[in-house]
Amino acid sequence: MRRPGPLPAEQTAKPEPAPRRASGRRAPAATTADAENSAPASEQPPADELFGGPDILPAPRPLGSTAPGRAPARPMTAPEALSAPPTDRPADVERDESGDDPTGIGVRDVWAAARARRRALRAEVRRFTVRQRRRRMLWGGTLAALLLLVLGTLGAAYSPLFAVEQVSVVGTSTLDAGAVEAALAGQIGTPLPLVDSSSVKAVLVTFPLVESYTLEARPPHELVVRIVERTPIGSIQSAAGYTLVDAAGVALSTTPEPAAGHPVIVATGGVGSDAFDAIGTVFRSLPDDIRGQVTQMTATTANDVTLTLGGTGTEVVWGNADDSAYKAVVLAKAMTARPPDGVSSYDVSSPNAVVMR
Repeated sequence: MRRPGPLPAEQTAKPEPAPRRASGRRAPAATTADAENSAPASEQPPADELFGGPDILPAPRPLGSTAPGRAPARPMTAPEALSAPPTDRPADVERDESGDDPTGIGVRDVWAAARARRRALRAEVRRFTVRQRRRRMLWGGTLAALLLLVLGTLGAAYSPLFAVEQVSVVGTSTLDAGAVEAALAGQIGTPLPLVDSSSVKAVLVTFPLVESYTLEARPPHELVVRIVERTPIGSIQSAAGYTLVDAAGVALSTTPEPAAGHPVIVATGGVGSDAFDAIGTVFRSLPDDIRGQVTQMTATTANDVTLTLGGTGTEVVWGNADDSAYKAVVLAKAMTARPPDGVSSYDVSSPNAVVMR
C-alpha cells in the first residue's frame, strides 16, 4: 500500500475516516460542528487520492485450487496413504530450494526430541515402579542372607570345628560301657555329620548284649551312643555248659554253671522251637517280683508251659502263651491271697477259674 499524499491546502477540516470494511459496525453520525466545518462532498478529494489509491486485496483461492505455478495435488489412494511416512508438518509446508525446512526444525532436533521423550518415559517408569523394585530388593537380600547362613552352617558343620572328641555310651547295665567306648575310638576326629553309621554297627555287632542302638550328635564334639541291651530269659544246658540266651535265642554268654538270677530253661526242640518261643513270651509278661522267684521253666509244646518258683518248689501251670498279660495279673492276685509257702501249685491256664492246691 502506498503512503498517502499531502492534503490540499484549502482543506482545513479533518476528513472523516472511512468505515472499516471488515467490520460490521455502523459509522458514527457527524456532529453539527463537523458538518459546518466540513467541505461539500464535491470539494473533498476522492478516497483513492486521499489514501494513495484503492486497496487491492488478493481474491480468495477457491477450495481445492492450487497456488499459481504449482501443479495440482493428486489425491492419494488408501494403500498410498497407509504406506506414506508420517509427518508432523502441514500439507502445505514444503521445503525450499536449499532443502531446509521452512519451519526451522531439522533432523537433529527430531532426534533430540525423541531421545528426550525416551528419557522421560524411562523416568516415569522408574517413578511408578519404585515400590516394586524396593520389594524385589528386600526379597533378594533376604534370600541371599538365608543362603549365606545355610552355606556357612554346612561349611562349619563339615569342618574340623565340629569333629568328634568324645564318645559316650549310655543305657547299659550288664554290658561294660568302657569297652564299647574304646571300641568306637576310631570315630574320634571325624566331623559329626560324617560319622559312618555302618562302621559303628560293625563294632557293636561284636557285643551280643546289644539289641539295638541309636546315635546322637551333641555339638560341638560329643557323640552319644544309646544302647538297648538284650534281656536274658534263662540258661540252656549244652555240651559246653550253660548258655545264657534272650527271648530270641541269641547266646549272650556261656558258663559252667547256670547264671545267677536267671532260671534254667528246658524246652523240647531247643532254641527256635515253638516250646522255646512260648517260654520266652510267658517270661516277658511276668511282673518283676514274680520273675525273680522263677528258677526253672519247662515246656514240651507251646501249650504246656510250666514255671517253678524257688524256695518252696511251687509249680505254676501256665498252659499256652495266649492272654499271658491277663494270666500274670491273676497269678499275682492269687499269690497275694495265698502265698507260695502254703500252696503246692497255681493253675492259671484258665484265668477265669484259678485252681490252687
